Amino acid sequence: MTKFTFTEKKDTRSGFGVGLHELGKQNPDVVALCADLTGSLKMDAFKKEFPERFFQVGIAEANMMGLAAGMTIGGKIPFTGTFANFSTGRVYDQIRQSIAYSHKNVKICASHAGLTLGEDGATHQILEDIGMMKMLPGMTVIVPCDYNQTKEATLALGTHVGPAYLRFGRPNWPIFTTGRPFTIGKADKMIDGTDVTIFACGHMVWQAIEAEAMLAAKGISVELINLHTIKPLDVEAVLNSVEKTRCVVTAEEHQINGGLGDSIAHVLARFRPTPMEMVAVNDSFGESGTPTELLKKYGLGPENIVAAVEKVLKRK
Repeated sequence: MTKFTFTEKKDTRSGFGVGLHELGKQNPDVVALCADLTGSLKMDAFKKEFPERFFQVGIAEANMMGLAAGMTIGGKIPFTGTFANFSTGRVYDQIRQSIAYSHKNVKICASHAGLTLGEDGATHQILEDIGMMKMLPGMTVIVPCDYNQTKEATLALGTHVGPAYLRFGRPNWPIFTTGRPFTIGKADKMIDGTDVTIFACGHMVWQAIEAEAMLAAKGISVELINLHTIKPLDVEAVLNSVEKTRCVVTAEEHQINGGLGDSIAHVLARFRPTPMEMVAVNDSFGESGTPTELLKKYGLGPENIVAAVEKVLKRK
């Protein structure tokens, strides 16, 4: 058992805001576009210091994607900001045609993703976005797990070339990755174990850490890997871990179809068939409620990860 602790909680969207502001200082080609949600996306500091590089497009997300694509032609590095639902579902055609197809260097930064958006309810709680974005050829998809990792991911996107989707959230969440390295496409093994591998992303990494402590108390050795980059997936890290543990649980704040679990299943089916269970939303829309209540109701709590581990171990 490895003990992870935290001294404070902070929303991952604030990590994006701080990272974007730092990038603005580092590179004059970094520009930011927002669809009338500057405060919610924590883009205020960038706007204040670099007003000539900040573009408020209003509630016109499709137009924002077109503007961002055009800016790359002049060498700019645009970061777009709005809610995950409006960053993907509302503008999928524009992303596919104007950004992905021509491999434009646009960073699509999406806050308020998943169930933990909370009280805004099902119409805003997109749970399909990872699947939608990873299907686009050449699109990098990153789902960081806490404030610090979201900041590091934002900074990394400043030098990354090509379209990318960065998914983060609204609630205050434990900060537990301080000092840990972050590299796009490189998994972070947080805990070594021998009995089962848990692959998790986003807010579910902390849920998996809590589940690991519960499982350790039962004598079950967990290997926990934070797969913050869904695409390109660190296939080598996946196979190396599975070769040792021979069973897998995935945990994500997303539909059970199309997300992290599907990506892992594809790898295992091709290279190393392995017993597997998925902790995710089971083909359902969300509803209004507090983040904690919703995670519990939709089966995304630490106890659900524990139950999935116990189930997959019987199939090992």
